[in-house]
Amino acid sequence: MLIAQISDMHLTAEGTLLYRRIDTAGYLERAVAHILGLDVRPDIVIATGDLVDSGKAEEYARLRRLLAPLPMPVYLIPGNHDARDTLRAAFADHAYLPKEGFLHYAVEEWPLRLIGLDTLVPGKPYGAMCEERLGWLSARLDERRDVPTLIFLHHPPFDCGIDAFDRAKLNEGGVAFAGLVGRHGNVERVMCGHVHRPIQRRWAGTVASIASSTAHQATLDLQDGAPLSMMMEPPAIALHYWKAGGLVTHVSYIGAYDGPAPFRAI
Repeated sequence: MLIAQISDMHLTAEGTLLYRRIDTAGYLERAVAHILGLDVRPDIVIATGDLVDSGKAEEYARLRRLLAPLPMPVYLIPGNHDARDTLRAAFADHAYLPKEGFLHYAVEEWPLRLIGLDTLVPGKPYGAMCEERLGWLSARLDERRDVPTLIFLHHPPFDCGIDAFDRAKLNEGGVAFAGLVGRHGNVERVMCGHVHRPIQRRWAGTVASIASSTAHQATLDLQDGAPLSMMMEPPAIALHYWKAGGLVTHVSYIGAYDGPAPFRAI
């Protein structure tokens, strides 16, 4: 099974640029073309939040149009830039999305069980797993302890060393979330977005990873108190490959680069 993870697309309305300089729609178009051009086509696509930039209906309408060429199932979760009910309305045909409440869901029909979590706190950059959300997750994990499981959410539950994002991670319920995941050895990966960089960490008895943005990346500045800034480094997607009982993750950079070529001259 091959999973493509896209994240932090920050779609804006037609005719606008993010920060008046970044064509996030054009970047997403290239990401979709990249997925379609892979030698092995992914079975599914998972989008880990900040799907649009302002949570507006016209942004989600544009997102639908740009994702439409993908023939495989696409699973969406909200980030802090999203609007829960507007997202739900725009993708009402996505049967896995609940009709009310938090946008949590479990998908059972793949070799890996997929659990999507809604960590959105409206109007705040950080995320939360409140008692209600933790209770829902606990019940789902207890249902299928024998099935390898992926959990995906927007806000990372761990510090990454970039101050601005460490102040805006999964701030509420993070310790309880770690304890819950740690009690379930079948959780193969916790997949996140938010930080706009590829990052991995051993966490709560499993591996937690963050995907790049399909557009702009966060500056890799590990100085204490460093201001939030961005770099136009190459956009990328994450490819999670499940085979023979193990999950391997690759970073797949979007763009035209020299190669492939042999390592040695012929």
